[in-house]
Amino acid sequence: MPEDLKNRDSTAKTSFGFAAVAESARQGLVNEVFAKVAPRYDLMNDLMSGGLHRLWKRDLVNALAPPKSDVPFALIDVAGGTGDVAFRFLNQVGAGGSAVICDISAEMLDGAKRRATADPARLRFVQANAETLPFENASFDAYTIAFGIRNVTHIDKALAEAFRVLKPGGRFLCLEFSNVEMPLLDTLYDAYSFSAIPRLGALVAGDEAAYRYLVESIRRFPDQENFMRLIQDAGFERVRYRNLTGGIAAIHSGWRL
Repeated sequence: MPEDLKNRDSTAKTSFGFAAVAESARQGLVNEVFAKVAPRYDLMNDLMSGGLHRLWKRDLVNALAPPKSDVPFALIDVAGGTGDVAFRFLNQVGAGGSAVICDISAEMLDGAKRRATADPARLRFVQANAETLPFENASFDAYTIAFGIRNVTHIDKALAEAFRVLKPGGRFLCLEFSNVEMPLLDTLYDAYSFSAIPRLGALVAGDEAAYRYLVESIRRFPDQENFMRLIQDAGFERVRYRNLTGGIAAIHSGWRL
C-alpha cells in the first residue's frame, strides 16, 4: 500500500455517536458498549420501546414470509444479538428452515445461547464482523439485520457482504431506527430519547454513556431515502422501505437477483 494511503487510513475519522473518532478505533468502542449492555439488553429494549421492538421484529419476520415447506431455507441474522429475530423465524419456517445468528459481540451471543431452545441442527452461532462474514458466496436464502447496521463502521462494506452471501433470488431485510416523519411525534421522540433513555440506562443497566451513544447513533444514521440508495448501490434490486410507528423505525428490503 502506498505510504500516503497508509497515512490517510490511519488518520481517517468517523462518528461514534456525536463524537469524531479514528476509524480504526470505532469498532472496539462499539464492542465495549455491547459488552456492557448485554446482561440487561432485552430488559432495556422492552423498557425503552414499551415493547414495540417485539412488534417491529414480528413485522420483519412476517415481511420475510418464511416458507412452511420442508424445502431447505437458510437465514443469516447478522448482529443477531440475543436471538429475537432468528428464534421467531425458526418458529414460523417449515422443517427445512435453518438459521445462523451472527454477531461480533461474544457477550450478546452468550445471551442468545442461553435463550435458545431450537434443535441445534437448525441453529448455529457465529462470532463475526458484518463487514467480513466468514461464509462462502451465495450461502443463504435470506439475510436479516435488526438494529445493528448503524453500529458497523462501514455500512457499504456490510451491505456488500450481505449481497455476497445471499443466493440469487435471496432477500435482504433490515429493521433499523430511522427518521421520524410525523409532526409533533418527532419533537416528543427527541425529548424522550435524549432525556429518558440515558437515565434508564443508568438506572437499569448501570451505564448512562452506553445508552447515550445508542441514541446518538440513531441520529447519525442515514434517513429512509438515503439508506435505500445505499442498498441499491450495493447491487440490490426492488429496494423499498416501510415506516413503522411514524418512522421511529423502518424496514428496508431488497432482492439479490
